[in-house]
Amino acid sequence: MAAYRRDLERYAQWIHQQGITDLSLVTANSVSDFAASLARDLSSSSAARTIISVRGFHKFAVAEGWEVDNPAVDIRPPSIPLRLPKALPYDTVLSIIQAATNSQFPYRDTAAIELLYGTGIRISELIGLDLEDIEFDTETIIVTGKGSKTRMVPIGSVALSAVARYTQNERGALLSKNKGLVTQRVFLNTRGKPLSRQSAWEIVVGAAKSAGVPGVSPHSFRHSYATHLLEGGADVRSVQELLGHSSVTTTQIYTMVTVDTLREVYSGAHPRAL
Repeated sequence: MAAYRRDLERYAQWIHQQGITDLSLVTANSVSDFAASLARDLSSSSAARTIISVRGFHKFAVAEGWEVDNPAVDIRPPSIPLRLPKALPYDTVLSIIQAATNSQFPYRDTAAIELLYGTGIRISELIGLDLEDIEFDTETIIVTGKGSKTRMVPIGSVALSAVARYTQNERGALLSKNKGLVTQRVFLNTRGKPLSRQSAWEIVVGAAKSAGVPGVSPHSFRHSYATHLLEGGADVRSVQELLGHSSVTTTQIYTMVTVDTLREVYSGAHPRAL
């Protein structure tokens, strides 16, 4: 609501500056000129939201009888540039995992990062894992994703071993910090309670900072997981299932990243690429 108000205040100020004193004087060209002016001051996403707010306002004005025609009906918000996910090089992932071993709780933090990269799960899925969700015999985890949908994801031996070291060596000590609490959540904080989203973020950011790698978030490992799978030959439909995407269109953005990587290799290696 606050953003909608700011959008309309910006629009009203611009209309006033144009000398337009009545809604009936607003034309499609007026709205189009306003839309063009936004590109100088706002990002594409903010400009798009503002135009949507203006369209909604004029639609309301027509419904209320303040206007006869909607001058914004054919004005489309600007397209938002596609943001390609940024994958971490494998060596960088290893350096962050190594840095986690130097933390206050090396087994827990290493296991968390190994799981994020080794399974591609979201941070919310990580902190929601219960002990019974990890099947050591079949080397899989049961993940509860968006919309409470569950999926089975294979987990490699390295990540599985990291989880085993944590549950056998640190989890019990952490749980004892909160007397009387019985929880099946895998990851616990320093008070023995289930790890929060913020605390999980701090684990990742702290390890990345120690490794000297800026701009890393838990989602960086999900991006890296998907990109490295595709670069290794996995098909996009399989990666879709592993990530828990409802549409393959969402997964296909990672194929664009791998194409960009191949293009760079081509440009630097082929004699006719220039």
